[in-house]
Amino acid sequence: MDSEDDLLGTHDMESGEDDFYSGGGSDDDYIESDGDEPDYGFVEEDVDDSLMIASHRSQINYVVLKEEDIRKLQMDDIGRVSMVLSISEAEASILLLHYHWSVSKVHDEWFADEEGVRKAVGILERPVVSAPHGGELTCGICFEPFQREEVVSLACGHPFCSTCWTGYISTTINDGPGCLMLKCPEPSCPAAVGQDMFEKFASKEDKEKYYKYFLRSYIEDNRKMKWCPAPGCENAIEFAAGTSNYDVSCLCSRSFCWNCTEEAHRPVDCHTVAQWIRKNSAESENMNWILANSKPCPKCKRPIEKNHGCMHMTCTPPCKYEFCWLCLNAWTAHGERTGGFYACNRYESAKQEGLYDEAEKRREMAKNSLERYTHYYERWASNQTSRQKAVEDLQKAQLEKLEKLSDIQCTPESQLKFISEAWLQIIECRRVLKWTYAYGYYLPDHDKKQFFEYLQGEAESGLERLHKCVEKELEVFLNAEGPSDDFNHFRTKLTGLTSITKTYFENLVKALENGLADVDTQGTSSKSTSSKSSKTKGSGKGKGSSRNGGSSKSSDGN
Repeated sequence: MDSEDDLLGTHDMESGEDDFYSGGGSDDDYIESDGDEPDYGFVEEDVDDSLMIASHRSQINYVVLKEEDIRKLQMDDIGRVSMVLSISEAEASILLLHYHWSVSKVHDEWFADEEGVRKAVGILERPVVSAPHGGELTCGICFEPFQREEVVSLACGHPFCSTCWTGYISTTINDGPGCLMLKCPEPSCPAAVGQDMFEKFASKEDKEKYYKYFLRSYIEDNRKMKWCPAPGCENAIEFAAGTSNYDVSCLCSRSFCWNCTEEAHRPVDCHTVAQWIRKNSAESENMNWILANSKPCPKCKRPIEKNHGCMHMTCTPPCKYEFCWLCLNAWTAHGERTGGFYACNRYESAKQEGLYDEAEKRREMAKNSLERYTHYYERWASNQTSRQKAVEDLQKAQLEKLEKLSDIQCTPESQLKFISEAWLQIIECRRVLKWTYAYGYYLPDHDKKQFFEYLQGEAESGLERLHKCVEKELEVFLNAEGPSDDFNHFRTKLTGLTSITKTYFENLVKALENGLADVDTQGTSSKSTSSKSSKTKGSGKGKGSSRNGGSSKSSDGN
């Protein structure tokens, strides 16, 4: 690399579990997959506020690559293949593109069957057509005669004029990345068009497109690398194999799962996340709501919701059918003798005979399913909103509040890092807590559910205390007129809450990653002890209350 300071450092590939909650460890060098690859050491650098969220993780098992870093790695691979196989860099590029940028694969295949590789890839050793000695040559595209020095041929020997080469190369570049595997214009010829030909005949604009495709192929054909999915970000992530933690953070501040490229969701697995996202975007919940909260008009079958009033319903125009909400029969057959406007004797009698059991059962099941989904979704979305607000509060604190607090309390900003650390802990815990609700939704009702809800409740309770402390109690000292003797007590309290909250979430993360098997003895003991001094919220249900859905209006004929 041109500068190691441009990279987010990596940890030793064999260092074990790499995550926000794992313990400390030495900052070893990144283990190189090939002996000549550069070393990416763990680098501590000043980055923007949002990136501090990523750097808060104690160990990192990936490298963030900028465009210049990718290009450097790409050129190193080309140079290595060119030197080992004694071929030109243009030919080395053709080989690497064919074998998806796997240097070891190129070497293995080449030394096993050089002739076969040359034929398959299109790197020919001798011409397939013989050019006449002296005289003119006919271009194979425009069929015009040219002097020998005016035509250009690949190793195959097929002659084409400069104008036709320019048009051919320009057209294929504008057709997309397929230009990287371009062959000789002669239809039956397998000879590959190398990078030197693009340099010679492509326009400046076309060259930019070509090299963009060329650069992107290095990432997209590499199983260990992926582009950051953030809009407009041109960084890539090189991931270390051999770890179950796929959460990574780009220099642009985007945190995502390297495995599925969705937002970071540890400790919940990718399959659960995919299920949850599909469910949130599916129409099935709309149908569940309609089934749970409406009934079809007996005449036109349009769904009608009754949100208040009596049992006398009138469908909207042009139908205008009047019926009883309970038994769905015509209202003309109803009156005081059938129970009046707020009851229906016919319905109660038919229900006792079991005539409405199936429909009511389906409606009740749909309602219960909808209420359960709404319960988990609201809390999932609420924690996402709280996390975004916490990120904004952290940035505001670092830009404005810490400097102001430093002046009021006569304390150096370097001694106020405990406030930023508390916000970083909140941001990470909100992310974890958010995805535990998706996990809980798909968790079957068995003994493990109680253990999960207990751990979730403990973690959420601790997080709420920490959030309240850093959000509300800090304002007292920001609005003070001078130094306060209570500030040191606040520092001790906030530091302690940050540590306790981290412990709660350590237990939660470990439990979920172990399939809700018992956490280690120390973690369980710590959990039990701390629960005696704190009032658990229980059931992992948070502060919100579930809704029964919307309230689209119906025609009530009362």
